[in-house]
Amino acid sequence: MSRRPTSEGLTRRHMLGRSAAVLAGLATGGGVLSVPRRARGATTDVTFQLGWIMSNGQIGEVVARSLGYFEAEQINLKITPGGPNVDGVAIVASGSAQAGNLSSSPSLMLARAGGLPVKCFAVGYQEHPFTYFSLPKKPIRSPHDMIGKKIGTQGTARILLRALLVKHKIKESDVQVVVMGSDMMPLMTGQVDAVSGWLTNVSALRPLGPERIDLRLWDAGIQLYANLYYATDETLQKHPDVLARFTRAAARGWQYTHQNPEKAVDLLVKAYPNLDRDAELDAIKPVLGFSFTKTTAAKGWGTMEPGVWEQQLRVYDELQQFKGPAPKVTDVMTESVLQTTAAARPKIGA
Repeated sequence: MSRRPTSEGLTRRHMLGRSAAVLAGLATGGGVLSVPRRARGATTDVTFQLGWIMSNGQIGEVVARSLGYFEAEQINLKITPGGPNVDGVAIVASGSAQAGNLSSSPSLMLARAGGLPVKCFAVGYQEHPFTYFSLPKKPIRSPHDMIGKKIGTQGTARILLRALLVKHKIKESDVQVVVMGSDMMPLMTGQVDAVSGWLTNVSALRPLGPERIDLRLWDAGIQLYANLYYATDETLQKHPDVLARFTRAAARGWQYTHQNPEKAVDLLVKAYPNLDRDAELDAIKPVLGFSFTKTTAAKGWGTMEPGVWEQQLRVYDELQQFKGPAPKVTDVMTESVLQTTAAARPKIGA
């Protein structure tokens, strides 16, 4: 299973650096957005830029492309992977891709604060899978259990731990932070008392065994979105029909995945043979659990709540992650595409 790192775009320094480069290009006339104008009955080419390499987080889009759902919407979809040396946000902001996917909402908030004209139009994971994992010998079931413990986390995810401690009025000095990668071995060997990662990364979590203890960031009060769909302000204003057709097709793909998870995994692995079928079958349950909740049962796949965005912005502003004023909710998200596609987005719960 391909994994999305917790480090993707969570730090202000990283986002400000990429923002400056892209804004310089836009100022000199580069990167003008281009969505091919289609004649009646013609197909529109749409590039869907990922923030990371292909993973089960895009299974709905892969299924929709494989089953012809995008074709039915007159879209020729090209899925372009990201990676450690690929700046997906910059690619979308420059107009080289018409839509993008990001693993975590802070990445988009920081990009917007840095001056990039991008905005979220749908959300894939209604609750972020970011979690702190511990073992029964030293269980960490609540933030206060972290006091006096060694917490291993990725360097760019330290801000999430800071946010958690501040929310629960825990002094940072009361917790020892150990910067580490994605390996779970430090927890297994007792070098740390907890490690952080994504619940959808079942391959990495398997060595911890079934008795591992999960403390989800969402449950602990820091509620972020994951698997975001976004576009530029210009695309949203000038080509809303393209994004609506994209969303309808993606929604059908995710509905099929929910109804036929094993067949969907087969389609994913057929399209991307480097993925491990057994690992993807293990991961599909948590993937669907984050994609379909009580919220989607009421409002449909892809929905999002302005209040959740407001809370995220407030937390990052309090931690001084924005250079200058914090973005407004309307700067980072729009419900316009969701409203247009309301009838087509399946109302399915977990």
